Amino acid sequence: MRQARIERTTQETQVVLELMLDGSGKAEVDTGIGFLDHMLTLLAGHGLFDLTAHARGDLHIDEHHTAEDVCICLGRAIDQALGDRRGIVRAAHAYVPMDETLARVVIDLSGRPYCVFDAEFTTPRLGQISADLLFHLFESIAIHGRMNLHASILYGRNDHHKAEGLFKALGRALDGATRLDARRTGVPSTKGTLIA
Repeated sequence: MRQARIERTTQETQVVLELMLDGSGKAEVDTGIGFLDHMLTLLAGHGLFDLTAHARGDLHIDEHHTAEDVCICLGRAIDQALGDRRGIVRAAHAYVPMDETLARVVIDLSGRPYCVFDAEFTTPRLGQISADLLFHLFESIAIHGRMNLHASILYGRNDHHKAEGLFKALGRALDGATRLDARRTGVPSTKGTLIA
């Protein structure tokens, strides 16, 4: 079973997150941040992952620590569930339209963390999430999931649609990249290893 359980406790947050890569899209998410709950539920549903995430954090200050730590845990869970990454497809992409918006996410589960985030938002906040925090959330997933992640809004107008499109596309790209390829017996690298 390609699954993981991550617990993270700091003076700012407490997070427990469970992920099953080969799931059916079930999500039970309660972070105290409604917009983040919505985005992670979309990611799980479109990626066909089973995701449980519960977090309590210093929301009396702001949403930053809680949202960041949940995404750190999500990245770590992806990395842990993949194990040595033997037999996976490794690289995939997804385009998702949301009415007037078109989002694209391209990932490579190479073991080399890097994030490019090309999206502009006109409103300062999306629910309880600061719009400028979205890049950092994707970056946290990329770094702790040890993946190369490029997320772009090709065009669009509505900020909610932009964020929703990006999380749906991330779920779908992860679904494609984490799939097992029956033709492959080892790690998906001509070097014979993925960088740790």
